[in-house]
Parts: sequence; C-alpha cells; structure tokens
Amino acid sequence: MGYNWSKFTKRVSINSDTETIYTCWATPQGLESWFLRLAAFTKPGNVLRDSTARVQAGDTYRWLWYGYGDDTAEYGEVLEANGKDRFRFTFSGGCIVTMRIIREQNETLCELTQENIPLTEQGKVDYHLGCMKGWTFYLTNLKSILEGGIDLRNKNENLHDVINA
Repeated sequence: MGYNWSKFTKRVSINSDTETIYTCWATPQGLESWFLRLAAFTKPGNVLRDSTARVQAGDTYRWLWYGYGDDTAEYGEVLEANGKDRFRFTFSGGCIVTMRIIREQNETLCELTQENIPLTEQGKVDYHLGCMKGWTFYLTNLKSILEGGIDLRNKNENLHDVINA
C-alpha cells in the first residue's frame, strides 16, 4: 500500500484545558492569538460575528496571515463547531480540516486532520506537503502561546521563505 496523499494528521500535546484550546480555534480573537492576523467570520444574514463570540456551523470566513499581504486571503465555511472539542471547516484546494481535542495518556492533545486533498501534483505539493508544513508550525505556535505566551510568527510581510509564516 502506497502513501496516502489525500490526507494527513498532525497532533500536539498542550498543557492547557480543553475549553481554552477550543476557544483558540472557535473565536476570531482566539485564532488571531496564534494563527491569523485577521479572522473575520460572517454569520448567516451577512452579519459579522463579534471577535470574542464563538463561531457556528454555517459561518463563512475570510482569513489573513502575518508575513503575507492582503492579497493572500483564505475564504471558507465552518462545517461543524460543537462548542467543546471539535471544529471543522473548508480550507484551501477544496480540503476539509477537522480539529479535535482529545485526552490521551493523561495529556490534552490537539489533533488536526486535513483531508480531501486533490491527488494532483499541485494537490500533493501545495495542499499536502505545503499545508502539512504550515500546520506543523501553527500547532507548535498554539502550544507556545498557551504554555509560555511566546508568539513565534513572522509578522514582517517583506521577510520571505521562513518557516514561521
């Protein structure tokens, strides 16, 4: 059996409680603390969700990253937000990302699976290898923020080819 290019899973143990980790994923303010420079969510009816409010299934989003200009935006939809330990959304290239918070061996783990990756050369390079690299960094940054308060992101959009953007 060959390598499965259609999905990958990354996990990180985080010394934090489930509620805090979930809030970091499921609120605009939370996502901006470790992942994005802008996380704008619009709820049905075209109403912008408050930065501290939990997003819901059916919300759409516009995301911007540090290290990149406003022309590098991601648009998608929240597919599931259960309010405690599971958050699912559409992502680049038609992919689906699922974040779960689980307890294992007396540790709290944040587990991310990206699936539905196109089985084309671009899909393998951009959405498998590229996204895997990105998620590895950002999950590490989530751990760093929650355990020590240190933000590892590159915030200079003129600095290119660094692993922290």
